[in-house]
Amino acid sequence: MPLLEETTVPREHPPTLPVVIIGNGPSGICLSYLLSGYKPYLDPSAVHPNPVLYRKLQETRHLPITEQDLEYLSEGLEGRSGNPVAVLFDTLLHPNADFGYEFPPVLQWRRDKQQHLPHLVLGRATPGGAWHVMEGSMLTISLGIWMELPGINYRDLTNNGKCRGVTNNRATPEEISSYYRNYVKLMGLKQNFVDNTYVTSVQKLFRGPEGEGLENGQGGLGVGGKGVYEGREGEGVDEGGGGGLWEVRGYQRVQGDTHVPFCLFSENVVLATGASDSPAQLGVEGEELPFVFHSISALGLAVSRKKLGPNSDPVLIVGAGLSAADAVLCACNNNISVLHAFRKHVDDPGLIFKQLPKTLYPEYHKVYHMMHSQTHTTPNMAATSTTNGLPSMAASVCSKMCSKPQPTTNNMAASGGPVLFPDYTSFPEHCVVSFQPDMKCVLQGSNSLKAFKISMALVLIGTHPNLFFLKGQGQYLGLDPTKPISCKQNPVDVHPYTFECTKDPGLFAMGPLVGDNFVRFLKGGALGIASCLLKRLKKKGKLIAEGGGVGGGEFI
Repeated sequence: MPLLEETTVPREHPPTLPVVIIGNGPSGICLSYLLSGYKPYLDPSAVHPNPVLYRKLQETRHLPITEQDLEYLSEGLEGRSGNPVAVLFDTLLHPNADFGYEFPPVLQWRRDKQQHLPHLVLGRATPGGAWHVMEGSMLTISLGIWMELPGINYRDLTNNGKCRGVTNNRATPEEISSYYRNYVKLMGLKQNFVDNTYVTSVQKLFRGPEGEGLENGQGGLGVGGKGVYEGREGEGVDEGGGGGLWEVRGYQRVQGDTHVPFCLFSENVVLATGASDSPAQLGVEGEELPFVFHSISALGLAVSRKKLGPNSDPVLIVGAGLSAADAVLCACNNNISVLHAFRKHVDDPGLIFKQLPKTLYPEYHKVYHMMHSQTHTTPNMAATSTTNGLPSMAASVCSKMCSKPQPTTNNMAASGGPVLFPDYTSFPEHCVVSFQPDMKCVLQGSNSLKAFKISMALVLIGTHPNLFFLKGQGQYLGLDPTKPISCKQNPVDVHPYTFECTKDPGLFAMGPLVGDNFVRFLKGGALGIASCLLKRLKKKGKLIAEGGGVGGGEFI
């Protein structure tokens, strides 16, 4: 479904949609499914193990879940998400999953093509989002069945139904990305997706003085005349979206490097962009040097090109999360020496490894064991004087290089257990002071500075969403509008049952932007948003375009 070029958009009748979804990962895919006429009902043959919830579901079993009171159904439920609708949808799709059970869903899906809400899903690549660029040899944190979307069993689509062992109930990114691509095709959603699109601007347009069309929030001139405000076929703008339209601009990449600009209007916009756009930075001297990277893919590329090997200087890995652990495993599996620095103490209860069962995640517990037992034991170098908490003589420290770390003696780790990988050394409660052009790095401990010659540095301390296309990069949408949006520290502030932004009606957010980083829970955002939009537009008497087309055929 091609987008109209910006230069060809009719001035009086630009393309206008009820919903535009920015992001085509699992969040956007699931929402498209729910907006395409698929409705979840309580399966008459199913019994939910939660008797209170089951009683509530039976009270209105004739209605789809999207038309029921989600706040009432969510009341009293507990789970691993802070969003109540996410917990509700998860327990309907995976009852008692947190207790180790694999009960079938209690939902039955029915499709009514006349209940299709026209929408577009804009994504930078094919459907699947960030899953297409993840390291293919890793395993997902979630079980494979938790990665599936409504309507199609993950194991059936990926031939993963055969028993692969407890650990292999998890999946590879390649399997997951293939599942999402095929899901869009098999569920008949392809017409809603526009691939290779890059959104560059999203702004709210409001009614200007009589006869002057629309104006944006900056007081600038709006695009188009009276026909813009009247929307599709003269129906008028949905007042539930804040009394205006959203202007979405960007470009579509076609035939290699050709960029075709577009402009469209929507009554509602959904942010489903995920959180992997911008890697977090240390903000230290030399971080821009060419041997410092912020993606694990750089390590895999260097190994495949044989730029790193057993005789190379160590690779410095910074971070104590799962991405850092994946990098450690990659390096160890290729016999590359590793220096692993992280700020936290090894016994910090906030470390992710403490939340993962050993039987399901043995490789991560292997890394955690090394972090705990194979710590740096070379005598500390005396600390230099500091200025503003940072060493003032880091360069001189580099001239006094520490010898190659020797974390173990006689093939026994500090804890007395066997050495898992002798050329791995952890530096708990250390931070990077600087990177130097001569491939040296300076690490600072509680009372010491250490300098090492390295071959590569991987800074893997998390990622941030990139909402550059919004006013002020979307910072005003956060729980704390004085700070940048962060999935953990400062998520987008949304209504708990509709996922509509409290600061901007008609704008919705879901997935990592609201704190749901796991596919298992981000599907709840799709339920909340779909329920809100379907109820709102049905009330206005303008729910569906006849035959399920988009905007009366304007985009086809």
